[in-house]
Amino acid sequence: MADQYELFKDAIAQARSSKTPLRIRGAGTKDWLGNELRGTVLPTQSHQGIVQYQPDELVITVKAGTPVKEVLAELASKDQQFAFDPPVYENATIGGMVCSGLAGPGRISVGNLRDFVLGVTVMDGRGDVLKFGGTVMKNVAGYDISRLLPGSMGTLALLLDVSIKVLPKPAASATVSARMSQEQAIRLSNTLASQPWPINASSWQGQQEGTLHLRLNGAKAAVQSAISAFKEYGMQTVNESEAVLHWQGLREQSHPWFNPELKLWRFALPPTTPPLAIAQDCLVEWHGGQRWVQGELDYASWSQKARELGGHLSLFRGSDRSPQLRASLKDSPKTQALHLIENRLRQTFDPEGVFATGRIN
Repeated sequence: MADQYELFKDAIAQARSSKTPLRIRGAGTKDWLGNELRGTVLPTQSHQGIVQYQPDELVITVKAGTPVKEVLAELASKDQQFAFDPPVYENATIGGMVCSGLAGPGRISVGNLRDFVLGVTVMDGRGDVLKFGGTVMKNVAGYDISRLLPGSMGTLALLLDVSIKVLPKPAASATVSARMSQEQAIRLSNTLASQPWPINASSWQGQQEGTLHLRLNGAKAAVQSAISAFKEYGMQTVNESEAVLHWQGLREQSHPWFNPELKLWRFALPPTTPPLAIAQDCLVEWHGGQRWVQGELDYASWSQKARELGGHLSLFRGSDRSPQLRASLKDSPKTQALHLIENRLRQTFDPEGVFATGRIN
């Protein structure tokens, strides 16, 4: 570990000397995410391994370059999981998983990736190793630095290792589906989610009419009770293998609905927002909180509409998969207070801009 730390420190020292920013890169599975790639690559894949795994304490500590698949396999051997459904994107690393902050279908019921980060070890722009948080909840004083890393895209500090809360796999799981309109699907999924049913995820795909899928996770009795009760809405149980492929496809954006040749737009909205008047087919997740649209959109008008509805619109992926703007910060300006806080944090962690690649701003 000491040798690896020295390599990172040397790279940071060279970047400070040359005034050239470092672009932290694991497996590169998210190179298309965020602004144009800039800076000298600082690879992290050689820094890998599970530091500590305490199944009884529901926590695992992992080095940033460790493949997500390797960690998921270790968790599965103890019937545990990352409940927030992180995308794997073939060979994604834990560092990329955390710093991108992406979560899958289960996010709506369990919370975002950020909610599961307990502690981190990072190297700042001076080459100093810093530790924040721990391996238990509520281990916080001042800014909760551990939870600033998710979504930072490697622009705040170099993540060395991270402690993440894990959860047991559900005793039972099933998926049910029914045909209905998008309006009915949004209303029904929110209504059912507000009741004590074991709903873990939802999706709806279509135009005016489409198919609503609900994933049920929990105790066997609770799942069976929900299956029986939801027949009232015309819902039928989906074959298990088909269900696995469905949710995996949504998590990875590899579902047949996603066309890599088309631009992919993401609306983040209050879940109960009525359907948007868009001609294209839509794919709706998180009970209406996340809505995908493909093809060409008038960004200016739809971005304004999204803000009026209390959300935002972003270009998640460009049609040629070249680096594209993920979220237009210029159209969602920070408040003065937030701007001051961000500047202070960057001055504290990276005063010389070693990690200032402009990936997210």
